[in-house]
Amino acid sequence: MNWPLLNLDMLMTPEMTSRILRIALLLLAGLPLVYMAAGWLRSGLSKKFTPQRAMIGGKVVQYGGITLIGVMLLHEFGFQLGALLGTAGIVGIAIGFASQTSVSNIISGLFLIAEEPFVVGDIITVNNLTGEVLSIDTLSIKLRTFQNQFVRIPNETILKSEVTTVTRFPIRRIDLLVSVAYKEDLERVRNVLMEIAAQHPLCLKEPSPQLFYEGFGSSSIDIKLGLWATREDWLRVKTDIFERVKKRFDEEGIEIPFPHVSVYTGSVSEPFPVKMADGDAKG
Repeated sequence: MNWPLLNLDMLMTPEMTSRILRIALLLLAGLPLVYMAAGWLRSGLSKKFTPQRAMIGGKVVQYGGITLIGVMLLHEFGFQLGALLGTAGIVGIAIGFASQTSVSNIISGLFLIAEEPFVVGDIITVNNLTGEVLSIDTLSIKLRTFQNQFVRIPNETILKSEVTTVTRFPIRRIDLLVSVAYKEDLERVRNVLMEIAAQHPLCLKEPSPQLFYEGFGSSSIDIKLGLWATREDWLRVKTDIFERVKKRFDEEGIEIPFPHVSVYTGSVSEPFPVKMADGDAKG
């Protein structure tokens, strides 16, 4: 039995050739142009606005361009957009009921973008987790912790949790807890601590350093020294102050006590006699 040979001339009509060229142009030129335009817009907006706004602008162009190219490709393949949109509406309703969590995350993401409690580049703390915000996306935010770990947190979780934006303001306070022995002169200790703060070049003069007495501990008097520094110098100043306080206390002979317990039999009784027992003695 002789089968008829496939005639390429019958398939490659001028209309088919034109359609193939348009599809190739959309895929090979359209998609790269969309990504390039999104990158250019993101780069331009970042010079005038926050990185978060620049990222949102770039994603609007990127997703909008991809959607437009997808619609044009469907049209080239002969799909009727009216019927397709009707089917998509029915499917969308079904998917919406099946993915309520995703819808909740999308809505929460819109609230986060509108409210801007933090932006890309901020340091935030969520549920005892601290890291730098890498992106705020439709479903989640991405963090990079100080241990260089990547963390993804759903937007709904962020909206329902207490979030601390560490780098929201340009300056931060350092609270240094110091304990000194009861025998120390508190006025002298105060002068030494305030002098240390005044001599550090990165400690801000305004707001000025402050000193608070926290209370009488079991073996020490507890003091809090509050210092202000810019958010960029905060960690460095905190480390430097710890080192300077320890070194200066050693030079001044100010004791930083460790916990100890004194035992008495009564307010006017003699101390307990203490004797060293012979290791070879038998009880």
